[in-house]
Amino acid sequence: MLRIFCVSLFVTLVSGCIRPPEIVLVDRATALEQQASGSFEELETKLQRNAATPRPIPLTPEQIEAIGIRQQPFVDQSELTDAGRVDLLLKQHCLGEAKDGTIRDTPDACRGAADRDLIATLVERVNLARLQLWRWLHERQPKRSVEELRRAWHA
Repeated sequence: MLRIFCVSLFVTLVSGCIRPPEIVLVDRATALEQQASGSFEELETKLQRNAATPRPIPLTPEQIEAIGIRQQPFVDQSELTDAGRVDLLLKQHCLGEAKDGTIRDTPDACRGAADRDLIATLVERVNLARLQLWRWLHERQPKRSVEELRRAWHA
């Protein structure tokens, strides 16, 4: 038993003394490159100084709309009538007026973000209202055709 104790004590002492050697690597290519290329300390500090100062980038309203950020209207959207919504969408070029007097969706020319479902229901509702108006005008002036009334409306 004493023998096992001595062997285990020796193994413990020897294993505590074992440690990996310290290895230091030197990158000689970097030092050689620095000598060959020269020192750009002034340029480096200038670049770091410019990169460290955040500042806003001036954007035009057209660039902001191209990014997809909508400018907030001065009027609350919930208080707008259909005519007010149509006017806003006409200004954004999301809607256009056809030659027959109705309004059409123009998604290719639209500047800024717009809700396509809202535009579709608005176009349908406004065109229906315009057709009803032309019929009513035709009833009031039966001598004029519906086409004449549409052209007069468009003009």
